[in-house]
Amino acid sequence: MQMRLIGIVILAVVIVGTASAQDRWGKLDTWMADNTKDMGGRAILVVYKDGKVAYMKSVGDMSRRQKMVNTFISRRQGKDADLSDYTIGTRQPIASCSKWLSAALVMTFVDEGKLSLSDTVGKYLPVLSEHGKGGITVQECLSHLTGIKEPPLKESLKKMRSISSMDEAIAAIAAMPMEGEPGRVFHYSNAGLQIAGAILEKISGRSFEAMFAERIAQPLEMKDTDFGKGPVAMPAGGAGSTPEDYMHFLVMILDNGVYKGHRVLSEKSVAAMQVNRIAPDVTIAYSPAQSLGLNGLGYGYGEWIMGTAVTSPGLFGSFPWVEKEKGYCAFLMTVYIKNDGRGERYTALKQLVDDAVDQGR
Repeated sequence: MQMRLIGIVILAVVIVGTASAQDRWGKLDTWMADNTKDMGGRAILVVYKDGKVAYMKSVGDMSRRQKMVNTFISRRQGKDADLSDYTIGTRQPIASCSKWLSAALVMTFVDEGKLSLSDTVGKYLPVLSEHGKGGITVQECLSHLTGIKEPPLKESLKKMRSISSMDEAIAAIAAMPMEGEPGRVFHYSNAGLQIAGAILEKISGRSFEAMFAERIAQPLEMKDTDFGKGPVAMPAGGAGSTPEDYMHFLVMILDNGVYKGHRVLSEKSVAAMQVNRIAPDVTIAYSPAQSLGLNGLGYGYGEWIMGTAVTSPGLFGSFPWVEKEKGYCAFLMTVYIKNDGRGERYTALKQLVDDAVDQGR
């Protein structure tokens, strides 16, 4: 009789523990179900904690119109439309999530002493000096403090698509007007990281894509992540990736530059990337955080500082973040343009993940 009671108690504990774990992530399941339709109709969320994937959820809820739009875009690109639900291996364009990857690549050169963050860009790219921009520093390029007034995104991307070499891209940036002194104006744009990418090519004599593959993608086992095969890499927004690949990068950042025992970035570089570079006296010329309702964010090197977390959201809605205080990282992959309510969604989602992680302690 006593043994039977013990068995019942053990079974009850197991059931309660299982139910508690399910309840812990249940609100995330609900959030994904409620929000996916407004995020392009497809989304996948992956959360990593304590050395493993703690949560993964993919939802497909595409409307008829969303399916038609995806089919139309795919046909224009000469591809068959893929309307299947996202998986951890689904590859999609990640837009400004690319900035984090590119800044990390720059920091590998800093770690090796081949580049200094205080170096001026004119040292490597004389055309910028010829146009009065040679005094901009590498660190200002990584933190959108170049003072260069880049055209609106749509116009800028159209111009980049017509460019056939990195030198041509830098010449176009050199001709852009200034809107303030370097280091004193924050303007979130593509120009700074494009300059940084060109500097890496000058230092190494290799393409940006080749350097990224060797220094970031290969050591992090990012097998399906690259910056495309076009004539000019776009470090600020040209990467394609998968949830699995991008999570490898986030795990490395979470673990202070180490991935599976291999050091990819120094701990010093990871820390430097996470320092807010927008001083109180800096003028905000343009910040997408404001349009998303995410006021009060700081910016480091290739990443936003969001309280105790760091992040680099993309134009198409993907949202990666590392929460170092709580010891986890997460990646939401989506593809949609309309950003109404996006900031509120980011905030609500992160809070739900924070709560679930806290419940598991």
